[in-house]
Amino acid sequence: MKSTPATPERGFITADAPSEDDLYKCVQCGFCLNACPTYLETGLEAESPRGRLTLMKAVNEGRVEMTPTVTRHWDLCLQCRACEVACPSGVPYGRIMMATRAEMKTPVKRPMRERFARNMGFNRLLPKPKLMRTFGKMTRFYQRSGARTLTKKIGVLKVLPDRYEYLDQSLPPMGKDFFVADGRVLKPQGQIKARVSLLGGCVMSMMHAETMQATLRVLVHNGFEVHLPSDQGCCGSLNMYAGERATARQMAANNVTALLSMNPDAVVSSSAGCGSTMKEYGELLDGDERAEELANKTRDIHELLADYGFKTPTGRLDARVVFQDPCHLLSTQRVSDPPRQILRSIPGVQVVEMAESTVCCGSAGTYSITQRDMSTRLGDRKARNIIATGANYMATGNPGCALQLGNALTRAGSEIEVRYAVDILDEVYRAGGDYA
Repeated sequence: MKSTPATPERGFITADAPSEDDLYKCVQCGFCLNACPTYLETGLEAESPRGRLTLMKAVNEGRVEMTPTVTRHWDLCLQCRACEVACPSGVPYGRIMMATRAEMKTPVKRPMRERFARNMGFNRLLPKPKLMRTFGKMTRFYQRSGARTLTKKIGVLKVLPDRYEYLDQSLPPMGKDFFVADGRVLKPQGQIKARVSLLGGCVMSMMHAETMQATLRVLVHNGFEVHLPSDQGCCGSLNMYAGERATARQMAANNVTALLSMNPDAVVSSSAGCGSTMKEYGELLDGDERAEELANKTRDIHELLADYGFKTPTGRLDARVVFQDPCHLLSTQRVSDPPRQILRSIPGVQVVEMAESTVCCGSAGTYSITQRDMSTRLGDRKARNIIATGANYMATGNPGCALQLGNALTRAGSEIEVRYAVDILDEVYRAGGDYA
């Protein structure tokens, strides 16, 4: 008598595992292939959304073990979510991949140095704004005091493994000043259109404090009462996409309390990655009503200005400007026209478009550090498309994209200036004397 073979155990076992309803929505049609940056670069099925989902199902069904050979294909995913836009079946690939990254924490044994770096970054630094600013100040001192130049001159990095030189190159340039949400309330002259709570963020506030100040000026000029709740912190985006969901939930819960404390009409972000994450707080916090409220109230700065209306500048900028769509603005938030509407409103600006505008630039949070070869290839690909437009400026709406493409354009020998769309609007307002 033949024995009945045992049913294989489900490979995904934690509470954060992707749901089977999500996993089995894919009908293998292949529409996602030409939307996926890593598939476009490699031509490999395993580096496509369809291929990665096939591996997930194989692990889930117990047919394949979750080995480093398998997980490296998931690690190479940028989570840009362009595949979601292309998918006719509505596969929630971003949600599946974030759940899979969280699931990987238990069975996958990463190298000790990687575990240490992940714990320090995701669980120690990012959840604590004051500690993050201390780290930022130390980085700024290293970059601006001459210590970095001296380190390079005497060749310290040359005698260390290559990864240390790359980490040095990957350090985001810290701004002269940091932007701090300190409880201030800024009121416009005249009628108030809406009361908004502004997220300061972490990377954005340390790298591009001047853009945050520009955001304040633009909002107040356009009739918004702006609140800067002091108890807010990092949005948790990097944690979510790295699979560090427990800490991400704590960070989200903190922001829900802080950013809704004054019952705003809207919660505003100048960083596409942050806005995208806050719009998913309801899902992250399992349908918590206040989290859902914050998610529903969250608006990207361009989206908010387009929704409520903004004043046309009287100043002028004679320039060709190409807007680079951050993935978490275009593919996740589905916001495309508002930044272009803002740029087109500026007298003298000609908005031009690039080829492959929906293909990720390769920044993707910590991806530029953990997957540097693919990140560099995608950054250089995007830079070539930007240069081909003949633009004077490349505008964007996300700090990772600004850093990634600034570096890529420099490598290409281009003089195209990388700016935020809100920076350009602010400069033209000032040039035209529009601010009271």
